[in-house]
Amino acid sequence: MTTSDELVLISGASTGMGAATARELARRGYHVLAGVRREADADAVRASGIEPVILDITDPEHIEAVARRIAADPAGRPLRAVINNAGIAVNAPVELLSMAEWRHQFEVNFFGHVAVTQAVLPALHASSGRVVNISSIGGKVAMPTYGAYGGAKFALEAMSDALRRELAPHGVQVVVVEPGGVRTEMTGHGIARLNDTLAGLSPAERGRYGGLMRAIVSHATAFTASGLPAEAAGRVIADAATVRRPRTRYTIGRDAAVLTRLSRILPDRLLDRLLAADLRPHFPKGQPATSAA
Repeated sequence: MTTSDELVLISGASTGMGAATARELARRGYHVLAGVRREADADAVRASGIEPVILDITDPEHIEAVARRIAADPAGRPLRAVINNAGIAVNAPVELLSMAEWRHQFEVNFFGHVAVTQAVLPALHASSGRVVNISSIGGKVAMPTYGAYGGAKFALEAMSDALRRELAPHGVQVVVVEPGGVRTEMTGHGIARLNDTLAGLSPAERGRYGGLMRAIVSHATAFTASGLPAEAAGRVIADAATVRRPRTRYTIGRDAAVLTRLSRILPDRLLDRLLAADLRPHFPKGQPATSAA
C-alpha cells in the first residue's frame, strides 16, 4: 500500500500547525481530510492531496459527518491517523475567568478531541491506525493565567496515556506531541482575549492581577516570536503520525524539551521560582512582580 492509498484526518487545519501538517502530509503522498470550521477556510487550504471538511469539534453533527465520510471513502482508503490539533487559548487568572470560558476551553481543547477520537476509532481499529493528540508544554507546566488552557492539556495528556494502554493490545497506537513556542495565529488570538479581560477589570482586580496579565502578554509575544515556524512543527507532527515505530511523546522546540524534563525532576517550589524568574522581566516598569513569585 502506498501513502496515496491512505487517509489522515486533521482537526484545526485552517492555519498554523494544522495547515502546515496538512501540507507536509500531502507532500508525502497522503490524502488529507483537513478539518476547518468555515467554508472560507476550506477555500484557503484546498490543494492537491488536501480535501477540506467542515469540522467544528464541538458540533456532534460535524463529527458524525466526518466519520461517515471516512467510512464511505470513494476509493476505499483506510484511515492511517487522526491528528487532534484544534485548540484555543483563553488566558486569565483562575479567579477572573468565567465558568462559561472554563467550559468552552475544555469543550474545544479536550472534550472535542475525545468525541472525534471515539467517532473514528472503528476506522482506526480496521486499519491498525494511530491517534496523535497535540498537547502543549502547557500540558506539563502551567504558568500563571494558564489554568484553563493547562488544565485541558493536562487532561488530554492523561486521556492519551489511558487510551494508549487500552488500544496497544489491539494494534492502534497513541502518540502525544508537546509543542513549545511555535509561530502561529493562536497565540495572537489568546493575547487579544487576555487584553479584553484586562480592560474589563475592576480597580481591585487590576491591583491584584493587572501587572501579571501585562507580563503574560509580553512573555507570550516574545515566546511566540522566538519560536519555531509552523512548518517545522508540521514535520514533527507528520512524523509522529506516520513513522513505523513512533515514540509515545514528541516535543517541538528546545524550550519544550527542557521544561518537560525539569517538570519531572524539580520540586514544585523550585520550579515556581524558575518560572517566576522567567516572567519577571516582562512586568511593566515600576510594577512589583509579586504576582509571579
